[in-house]
This record gives sequence, C-alpha cells and structure tokens, in this order.
Amino acid sequence: MTQVATPALREWIVSQTAAGFAPEQVLSAMVTAGWEQGLAETTLENTLRDHLRSHAKGAVAAAMRPEISAQLADKQSSGVAVPTIAMGNSPRVVDVGDRQVAILSSMASPRVVVLGGLLSDEECDALIAAARPRMARSLTVETKSGGEELNESRTSNGMFFSRGESELLKRIEARISRLLNWPVENGEGMQVLYYGVGAEYKPHYDYFDPNEPGTPTILKRGGQRVGTLVMYLNEPACGGGTIFPDVGLEVAPQRGNAVFFSYDKPDPTTRTLHGGAPVVEGEKWVATKWLRAGVFE
Repeated sequence: MTQVATPALREWIVSQTAAGFAPEQVLSAMVTAGWEQGLAETTLENTLRDHLRSHAKGAVAAAMRPEISAQLADKQSSGVAVPTIAMGNSPRVVDVGDRQVAILSSMASPRVVVLGGLLSDEECDALIAAARPRMARSLTVETKSGGEELNESRTSNGMFFSRGESELLKRIEARISRLLNWPVENGEGMQVLYYGVGAEYKPHYDYFDPNEPGTPTILKRGGQRVGTLVMYLNEPACGGGTIFPDVGLEVAPQRGNAVFFSYDKPDPTTRTLHGGAPVVEGEKWVATKWLRAGVFE
C-alpha cells in the first residue's frame, strides 16, 4: 500500500473530527486500514494542525469539537508544533510581505514544500559575497558531547551568520518567519555552504538524537530542531540536488528557490532523511535556516 496523504484523505480526517470522532479513533481507523502507526500519527497531527491554523478565525474551526482544538493546542505547547506554510486551498503563491513566493510542489508525508523565488538574484549574490571571506571546512554537531566535529560525510565549506547581524539578514529572516508562521527568535543563525565538484553531504537527519549523551546540552539553547529551510544561491551545472532517499525525492538547486521540510518528533518515522547529492559539474552555494521549538540564544 502506498501511504500518501492525498487531499481526499485530509478531507476525510477533517470531516471525521468535525463529526465528533476523537483523534484517537481516527488514528485507529487509519492503522486498521493499513497505515504504519508513526506515519498515521504524523499525517493526522499535521492535517488537523494545518486545518485549524488555516481556519483559526472561521466558522469551520468553531464547529470543530473544542476538546480536539484543546488537544492539539496541548501538543503544540509541549513542543510538537512545527513551522507551517499555510497550504489551505492549495495556493499557487504565498504573500510574505515583501515578495510573492511560489508553491512549486508539496508532499504531505514527509511534509516537504518546494518554493520558487524566495530570494532575489541580488540577495543570493549578497549572501555569497558576505559569506565568502568567512568560509571554513564545515563541521557537524557532535552529539556525544554537544560540541562540533569534522565529519567525512560532509565535504562542504561553510560559515554561520549571527541572527540579525545585517539588514540583509534581518529582511530575509523576517520573510522566513512570515512564510513559516514561526518566530524569528526561534531560528538559528543562517548557515551558508559551498560545495565544489565532488562535495556532498550524505543522508542524515537534522533533529538531535535524544539517545545521544550530548543532546541535553544542545537542547538548552532553544530546544529541538523542528524544521529546515534550504535556499539555493546559485545553480551548479550538474548534480548537487537535495535528496530524500526514503521517499525517492530529489529537489534540483535553482537560484532563489528553496525547499522546506518539518519534523514533529526526533524519530526516523518522520521520513526526513535527506542529503546533498555530489556536485558533478560547477559549484553549489546554499543557505540553510534551522528552526527550533523554542527561542534560540
């Protein structure tokens, strides 16, 4: 069975909860129908959360049972909430204040949205120019201690901007906040990465593994990561796509475009395994923004 959260399935979930069935009952019906438990939970939570957010001031939300709204609110306050692009009525574009960002494609499980025109050509050039003098071999989080380390699976060069360190960064961060309905202060500083020919980042998860001893130290700065936005600053001649091996998806790097994905639990059932495919020809520049559950300091 191909487990895809189609529009018809999402409509069914909303109609069942509006008719008075508890989320647990809807989940049980999905599992009985053959859905994998973790995937069913993610689909149910994301569907109801998207529905409530898109209708927060409307009559449909008011008609939904109050205990369902309260249950979702409790989950959000406990850290399960994730950054979300308003996808109600399948919009072609999203207004982010100073730009119209195109919705090129989306997937419900994992929640992946490919965006067009998030950054202007001038902004892409400015980010590269500001980052270039500060580039060094990329490090990864060392989850045993909470520090950083060189990792042979990541062969890029990179640097981090401090959040809000320039007017350019402030403008882009405000745009991202509006796009993802997520506070600016819950975002890490933007990272810019450079990949030459042959450079790659092998498949990995962005959340912090709760079983690693260094994770509690990492989480002190803002809690768990719950979303990732990868922005493409140029276009390599060949290769360099963002891959999601669990679902057979590859996003081609197009200048100014971006791919967003979220994960509501630090667990492989989110199916957010992803990586940067090797650059075959040319070079690749990307800017990555990670979103935390709490204020990142």
